[in-house]
Amino acid sequence: MNSSYPVVVMEVPGSLNNLEGQAFFHELQPLLETDRPRIVLDCSQLQHVDGAGIEILLHCIEEAMKRDGDVKLAAVLPAPVAILELMRVDRLFEIFDTVEEATRSFHAVAQPE
Repeated sequence: MNSSYPVVVMEVPGSLNNLEGQAFFHELQPLLETDRPRIVLDCSQLQHVDGAGIEILLHCIEEAMKRDGDVKLAAVLPAPVAILELMRVDRLFEIFDTVEEATRSFHAVAQPE
């Protein structure tokens, strides 16, 4: 993996429901359509997420993986973490305590031999 690909940090809105989620995805979509997108979603402002919001997050990671990229979550508050766990999607995402840790994790990927 080439480490020259930039890591993009995107702030998730305070609420991620159908309406907010669609607007958020529309804003994020061009970044997901690049070669090997490396995106950190800063969830520090996210207070509420529902089923539609979870679907948006899953769609983001699906689009990134289609292009050999990844989406990682950072600074997720306890309530959204509980929803992710309840919906059993928490294990599909790498979740980090801080944006800095999530960003560094992209650079820590082992190089193939």
